[in-house]
Amino acid sequence: MDDAATYGADGATTRPVVLITGAGGRIGSAITAALGGDYTIVGLERRCDGDPNCIPVDLTNQAQLEQALDEVRRRFGNRIASVIHLAAYFDFSGKPDPKYQTVNVEGTRHLLEALQAFEVEQFVYASTMLVHRPSEPGRPIDEDVPLEPKWAYPESKVAAESEVRRHRGDIPFVILRLAGVYTDQCSLPGLASQIQRIYERQWLSHLFPGDSTHGQSAVHIDDVADLFARTVARRQRLPPETTLLVGEPQVESYAELQNRIGRLIHGQGWVTHEIPKSVAASGAWMQDKLETVVPDSLDYGIEPFIRPFMAQLADDHYELDIGRAQRLLDWRPRHRLADELTAMIEQLKRDPVTWYQANRIPLPPRLDDARGLGPAGKVMDEFEARQRKAHLKTLWAHYTNAALGLWLMSSPFALGLAQYWMEATALITPNQRGLAYSHTFMTASDLLTGALIVLFSLLALSRDKPWARWIVAALGVWLLFAPLAFWTPSAAAYANDTLVGALVIVLAIAVPPAPGISLAGSMRKANVPPGWDYNPSGWTQRIPIIFLAFVGLFISRYLAAFQLGHIENAWDPFFGDGTERIITSYVSEAWPVADAGLGATTYAMEIVTGAIGDRRRWRTMPWLVLLFGFMIVPLGGTSLFFIIIQPVWLGTWCTLCLVAAAAMLIQIPYSFDEILATVQFLRERRRKGRPLLRVFLLGDDSEADNVDSSDDFERPARHVVREMVTGGVNVPWNLALSIAIGLVLMFSRPLFGAEGGAADSDHVIGALVISFAVAATAEVARPLRFANALLGAWLLLAPWLLGGFNPAATAADLIAGIALIALSIPRGRIICRYAGWDRWLR
Repeated sequence: MDDAATYGADGATTRPVVLITGAGGRIGSAITAALGGDYTIVGLERRCDGDPNCIPVDLTNQAQLEQALDEVRRRFGNRIASVIHLAAYFDFSGKPDPKYQTVNVEGTRHLLEALQAFEVEQFVYASTMLVHRPSEPGRPIDEDVPLEPKWAYPESKVAAESEVRRHRGDIPFVILRLAGVYTDQCSLPGLASQIQRIYERQWLSHLFPGDSTHGQSAVHIDDVADLFARTVARRQRLPPETTLLVGEPQVESYAELQNRIGRLIHGQGWVTHEIPKSVAASGAWMQDKLETVVPDSLDYGIEPFIRPFMAQLADDHYELDIGRAQRLLDWRPRHRLADELTAMIEQLKRDPVTWYQANRIPLPPRLDDARGLGPAGKVMDEFEARQRKAHLKTLWAHYTNAALGLWLMSSPFALGLAQYWMEATALITPNQRGLAYSHTFMTASDLLTGALIVLFSLLALSRDKPWARWIVAALGVWLLFAPLAFWTPSAAAYANDTLVGALVIVLAIAVPPAPGISLAGSMRKANVPPGWDYNPSGWTQRIPIIFLAFVGLFISRYLAAFQLGHIENAWDPFFGDGTERIITSYVSEAWPVADAGLGATTYAMEIVTGAIGDRRRWRTMPWLVLLFGFMIVPLGGTSLFFIIIQPVWLGTWCTLCLVAAAAMLIQIPYSFDEILATVQFLRERRRKGRPLLRVFLLGDDSEADNVDSSDDFERPARHVVREMVTGGVNVPWNLALSIAIGLVLMFSRPLFGAEGGAADSDHVIGALVISFAVAATAEVARPLRFANALLGAWLLLAPWLLGGFNPAATAADLIAGIALIALSIPRGRIICRYAGWDRWLR
């Protein structure tokens, strides 16, 4: 050091005093450490936290500032070797803020005015390189490049520099225009955000608004501290007005940084796509608005770093000529960002939680999950290894989907639809329903959908694009509906779209690793809900539902074939033309499409959603379980209702409809236990403070640690079948009798001679009794039996309120009513435990 001066005349100190505003900040602390051995450091801070050499002050309050400097004079004397002014206001909103004026500009003026009463050898002001007009690669900026700040923060720095020149009096000053300052753990917000996006494999990490060959200079905090130390030490030899640019002369472009970060984190280069700045600004604006509207979203309400104004500045190139700093201070950076990245990212991978916290980045959900499962770095590495291995094993599924997309594109030509392009087709008799240009619409749909399936299936080959799998699945769902929407008269086209659609959905999201499952959900093996005796998501629990859904699918497809004109007659062995009358009735034709086809699509979706997910899906895919349950219970109940009222509204029955209704009804009790387990899980997670929407969509860990590792199918076939039939379901004697009573009531017209309102009432009540009794065979749904008590009470009142009763019908209703009330009292056998739900089953 050049400085050897000591002061002792007033006895205040024997070392030169350096006054630092913002001494407790990141840069201030580094400068304090660099100077502390040779100088007495006095800090001016808003809060001092017990530091004896710190004096609390608000720079925007001139009277308070003068009092603070009086305290400096009293304790440390009137002579100050150097005043380093670091304190400033800064935010990333990009919007003008009054603090830029009051803190950065007026605070600087107040400080200089108050210092005029001291003997100050030097005033050092920390500015920013962003005050300059940006340049181009190969054209470094020096201190003479025109000032052209582009947003509020550098604008305030230009204004503050003017205040330094106007109000310094006789105090020599140095303005240091700093590049972005980084540390061993990064601490440079823009760079930290860039690393974060790549580490988390965000799709935004592949986009850059502007020219990615541009970049910005940076400087290590140790080099900054060294430069300030040299500036103070050489204060006697510096010109009275000095401006220096401070940064590393070598600049890494954005694309180079992307590739280097990608290799260090994921072992691969990182593809960067340049997009228009207007598109990026619009996207950032929408993201910001979405975060405002839905703060508790999938990312825990983490405020997005990228702001609309940043898109306009993203490719501003700042390459610095530091020749003046070299000449005057003999200073050159000893660090280089490209070299320091390795250690920086090693720290991230070793302890990501600490790295995120050091960079003031809120922990993302995945990292927060990992922290709860053990050492976060180790857990993340294990998760990444599992995901990578599973992804490589299942690439065949995406190639197969691409092939199915090509098959779909060729189908209109192979099936003869394309030859009728823009030719009208005959409408479907007898009611002239359909779409005149059905073949044209189906051809266009298959060509476009097939091309999109090929495109997004190929995109899904990349681990960084899991969203592509969801788009492929959505296209598969469309294929299930397209033949109905376009009223295709081609049975082959209908079958083709149905099969391709179902296969595409299964291959896109059913093949593991299923997309969208949280780290916490996927890393834990627990598959038995806490307080339960068995796993409600096991295959033996799902196969009965899938089998019954196939029964409903085959029947509904057959009925839809008649509605779409693929066959001329609909077979009915018992009710003559009853089937045809019902599926061409005003109830059916109230739908804009073939309602039997909608039923078939629902059954197909049941099969697909029943096949997706492993034995943990009650907690890893709650959305899927509840969707599965919604199609079975509410939609199934609606279908049952329309079948129940057929003889009442339409005066006939449909044999195939009754069989499909029976299949649908039997599905219901088999679905209740998985739905209950999922609802219990969501409630438990909410009580633990987890964001409900995220848990619902992405799953989560559970308090359970019970793992059923048995193979569902390694036992003898009879045991497997028995478990399929009886898993969570049994038929107590009272429910069996209730079902029998319901059947008798449905046939009260031929059995007891009931007529009119009496017969209709008995029919509807009987069907409802059967429905509630069958649903109550599920152990978790046993309280539903009490609904039959209410129906029994109606039977006791009906003979006095409705016409059409004779003595036999009246007696039958009274006996049935009393019996149903009595039969609803016994609970029946409950074999298994269902955690907190048990109290409702006592």
